[in-house]
Amino acid sequence: MAAGRLASINVSAGGVPKAPVAEAAVTEAGVGADRQRDLVHHGGADRAVSLYSLELIHALRREGHPIDAGTAGENLTVSGLDWAAVVPGAEIRAGPVRLQVTCYAAPCSSIEGSFAGRHFMRVSQRYHPGWSRVCARVLAGGVLRVGDPVEVLAPPGPEAGGEP
Repeated sequence: MAAGRLASINVSAGGVPKAPVAEAAVTEAGVGADRQRDLVHHGGADRAVSLYSLELIHALRREGHPIDAGTAGENLTVSGLDWAAVVPGAEIRAGPVRLQVTCYAAPCSSIEGSFAGRHFMRVSQRYHPGWSRVCARVLAGGVLRVGDPVEVLAPPGPEAGGEP
């Protein structure tokens, strides 16, 4: 499978949009300098890092949605990956960091500003399979930089997790 690249690293003091940074440390707790306001639905070991596809962001913009990297709450915006392979169970290497996708990210109203007519369910795996953001646990941490290579290392396991 062809390697992609890390297009954007996105963080915030809580909430969205997340702003781009040039580099960030990633640990089992998540992306450094990034915070979540709602720790019941965000963060934790199995949702330490969220990822989304730059190609899907561009496709959503062509549909008229005002989405951009980080506005839907993802920490890592990646380009050049076969997003169909980024499913629960898949392992991903981004620079020195190894991640395991744990689930599809359930959309919530906090990202509605990224969608025309506030239709944030446009990125629901349940209603629009293949368009969801994903959450991941950190298997090996490190410092990420924009432009780092990103690749899917392992095919998904037999389980195909749903939205939490």
